[in-house]
Amino acid sequence: MDWMAWTWPTAIFFAVIAGLLITFTILAIKFPETPRTGILRIETTRGDRLFITLLGSAFINLAWLGLVGEGQPYALLLCLVYAAAVFRWV
Repeated sequence: MDWMAWTWPTAIFFAVIAGLLITFTILAIKFPETPRTGILRIETTRGDRLFITLLGSAFINLAWLGLVGEGQPYALLLCLVYAAAVFRWV
């Protein structure tokens, strides 16, 4: 990984994202889903909710860095709560 100057946390981050995309693709093939309407009043599928979760988590982490500065594992816990809420109610 020296040729890209990546760190291990960066590589793990992208590996987790790739794993999520592969998992959700397999789920979509094996268990097709009809879109559902949640509190946003838009139809969403699992993939849509994953995208909303990833985008929201990015903003949560950026806000945490800007406002708090350190203690990033607490931001991860907040992102997990946010992800559970998105997959439950959106």
